[in-house]
Amino acid sequence: MENRDVERIDDMENEDFTPDLISLEDEDGVSHDFEIVSAIEEENGTYVALIPQYDDPNESLDEPSDLVILKVMEENGEEFFESIDDEAEFNRISKRFMDTLSEEFDIVD
Repeated sequence: MENRDVERIDDMENEDFTPDLISLEDEDGVSHDFEIVSAIEEENGTYVALIPQYDDPNESLDEPSDLVILKVMEENGEEFFESIDDEAEFNRISKRFMDTLSEEFDIVD
């Protein structure tokens, strides 16, 4: 995945328990909605785990969703998401998310 522009990123510790939803544009210019299900802050950056958001809730129950893990970057005061190209970094962050999210989600490798 290439750089993605962030339409909206809410406070990740939303106190009213409504999902944090964002829209990302893919390399073809198509917009996709995601829910931020978790965030990890480390010395070298912030990372988010996203799952696809569907218009029809039954769609999300029909088949497993992919977990999308991206790094939060900032440029000129604007936040955007970027794929993690470094394999070691991606594996380390993925493992942390899998450990954290396995209590809430059925995770299949």
